[in-house]
Amino acid sequence: MTSTAQAPQSGAGTAHPDHLGHVIFIAAAAAMGGFLFGYDSSVINGAVEAIRSKYDIGSAALAQVIAIALIGCAIGAATAGRIADRIGRIRCMQIAAVLFTISAVGSALPFALWDLAFWRIVGGFAIGMASVIGPAYIAEVAPPAYRGRLGSFQQAAIVVGIAISQLVNWGLLNAAGGDQRGKLMGLEAWQVMLGVMVVPAVLYGLLSFAIPESPRFLLSVGKQDRAREILAEVEGKDVDLDARVAEIEHAMKSEHKSTFKDLLGGSFFFKPIVWVGIGLSVFQQFVGINVAFYYSSTLWQSVGVDPTDSFFYSFTTSIINIIGTVIAMIFVDRVGRKPLALIGSVGMAVGLALEAWAFSYHLVDGKLPSTQGWVALIAAHVFVLFFALSWGVVVWVFLGEMFPNRIRAAALGVAAAAQWIANWAITASFPSLAEWNLSGTYVIYTVFAALSIPFVLKFVKETKGKALEEMG
Repeated sequence: MTSTAQAPQSGAGTAHPDHLGHVIFIAAAAAMGGFLFGYDSSVINGAVEAIRSKYDIGSAALAQVIAIALIGCAIGAATAGRIADRIGRIRCMQIAAVLFTISAVGSALPFALWDLAFWRIVGGFAIGMASVIGPAYIAEVAPPAYRGRLGSFQQAAIVVGIAISQLVNWGLLNAAGGDQRGKLMGLEAWQVMLGVMVVPAVLYGLLSFAIPESPRFLLSVGKQDRAREILAEVEGKDVDLDARVAEIEHAMKSEHKSTFKDLLGGSFFFKPIVWVGIGLSVFQQFVGINVAFYYSSTLWQSVGVDPTDSFFYSFTTSIINIIGTVIAMIFVDRVGRKPLALIGSVGMAVGLALEAWAFSYHLVDGKLPSTQGWVALIAAHVFVLFFALSWGVVVWVFLGEMFPNRIRAAALGVAAAAQWIANWAITASFPSLAEWNLSGTYVIYTVFAALSIPFVLKFVKETKGKALEEMG
């Protein structure tokens, strides 16, 4: 998908207060895709042990079922831009909503393990689409004066989606008497957990009919009159619509559509700046953050925590994730990207090291000793907090700003692909690694958190306060 135009000061207007409420509604509706992104990504947390039990599978097979959705994510993210450029942003959202709905129903009613895996891929494809289309659409419809704040809706929606999925899982587990395979509404509890996503998926689809198409897309297909109507709708009727249309059309004509070939150069295949982007993406995942969202219930149960309590701790972790994200949104433009990343790296390394220490103790009557148990629980929340207030937000800000204009789109695509691959590697390996040595697994994550500190210090340049045109 082509990137959104930067509006010059002369022609760009600021939404009149009368229009702002409508603009916020439009951005919030589009961000429902982000909500589903977070919800679908983490809802599987409540079903992991039930799937293991129902299909009598080992850790390696279980990991593939959990991680296979990421294959769909990668494909969806890679193709969403082209789909949106062909049929429009709204149609793309509607396709994603249908896929989310189908995936929820199929995942709730699987007749075999491979069937469940297939629906996980379908849901992953929808996640990938939502990860691309939401931010792009919001950037294209938001008035320039509000673009940054409205753009943050997507990340906020993702972390809220994660939290709500854990709250729903906890509530359903309690309703089923604390048994993930307990009967609920004629199904097993874990099936209901996966099926509940039908509700926000249908809502997302309905909301997509209530918001306008992107003016940028309409201009790209020659619908100038409709584009003008929407620009007046979101930016106010006092805006010079002729000037706005002209500047968007000029920006689209002058854009350089970067290709993979533009990224080549330097001593190691890619240009150095591309490797920095890849490094940021890999470090973001190799600290093991998605273990906290995909496997936390299983993790706590493996050290003797009651299933109901383990689901509750998954929910409290997701609340910490929201708090950290809000902190990052407040300080990323005040403190800067690089200082936040360094603060996060130090905090994550400490939290992960404490978890590794706690998990190194032998279980007593199937549980960690009391002191170690509390340390593990608190350290897990500390780790998620420091990730959320730094790398969870900062990496995406860096990737959007650090590349030169001529290679930005292609470089961002490669860095995002590296992130999905690293996510898959961590997700697929955790069950087997935890079975081998849970403490050792967290030592590995601690090492990556520690290594991210010299990486940021040496290779990552601050982008705060710099125009995109300054990135060389």
